[in-house]
Amino acid sequence: MRFRIALFFLLGLAACTAPHTSQRVTKTFTNPLLPSGADPYSIYKDGYYYYTHTTGTNLTIWKAKNLSDLKTAEKKVVWTPPPSTMYSKQIWAPEIHFIDGKWYMYFAADDGNNVNHRMYVVQNSEADPLKGTWILKGKVADASDKWAIDGNLIQHKGVWYIAWSGWEGDVNGMQNIYIAKMENPWTISGERVKISSPDLPWERNGRLGDAYVYVNEGPQFLPYKNKLHIVYSANGCWTDDYSLGLLTADANADLLDPASWKKHPKPLFVKSPENGVHAPGHNSFFKSPDGREDWILYHANDKPGQGCGGHRSPRAQRFNWNRDGTPNFGKPIRPGVQLQSPST
Repeated sequence: MRFRIALFFLLGLAACTAPHTSQRVTKTFTNPLLPSGADPYSIYKDGYYYYTHTTGTNLTIWKAKNLSDLKTAEKKVVWTPPPSTMYSKQIWAPEIHFIDGKWYMYFAADDGNNVNHRMYVVQNSEADPLKGTWILKGKVADASDKWAIDGNLIQHKGVWYIAWSGWEGDVNGMQNIYIAKMENPWTISGERVKISSPDLPWERNGRLGDAYVYVNEGPQFLPYKNKLHIVYSANGCWTDDYSLGLLTADANADLLDPASWKKHPKPLFVKSPENGVHAPGHNSFFKSPDGREDWILYHANDKPGQGCGGHRSPRAQRFNWNRDGTPNFGKPIRPGVQLQSPST
């Protein structure tokens, strides 16, 4: 009996002093998340992130438990446009949304002529967006049917809204941010309302050859407490000054009244030459799997002068909030730095 008691005591002591091998091991990752990929976007549903970015030729989805695992994630081309259509070329900035039990992917495309860029949406009724068939629902346009890219949706106080980047007329030179109500996921109801133009000095770095093209694009809704923000990209993607700006409205304001939206006077996220990050922009947002952390997903170049091509790659970093309720993104983090993965 004494032997059994002594043995029990020794085993208990060993258990107390042995290393806790069952403790959770903190996962880390480094940016970029993939070697290349512009205009990154993701959605979290039923334990998985569904991620997409611009490929130019089709719609592709990555499926991962954690966005830091994109390099090894399952991926699939889910939709390729039929040739010789008005939406068969230059497929840009896809976004994936889950609305009323169905999946939708919004994107901009044209027939090979940039002047004809418009927004379109495809739909899938399967529970898993990598399965089933994606069907074109049609063009997403207001009555003016002007050049349009970068649509982003939000349901606010029971009403769906879409914000996008577009031209006032039919000639390139300035991209504005517009907003409108949605009747359903593929139909804009009512007229578009312009809520931002590139009119601040820091937004007007867009020389393209002998001309200047001033840009506000890539709007992303970001609700927080009693505010509704729109984070947008400014300056041409062909410049190293591609940056993020901020529009803010009171959550109870009329979102279709331009006066409801106030523009932050300075950019919130800019290049960091000292960290080897240039032209950061065209962002989106996601929560950590446990819902406790806010993360920004964006693309950037590693070197100056790399422009709008395939050098752009997706990156992620955690952000927090300022006392006035505006997001604080900090500086773009140097590629290769070990970061803690989003918390699970």
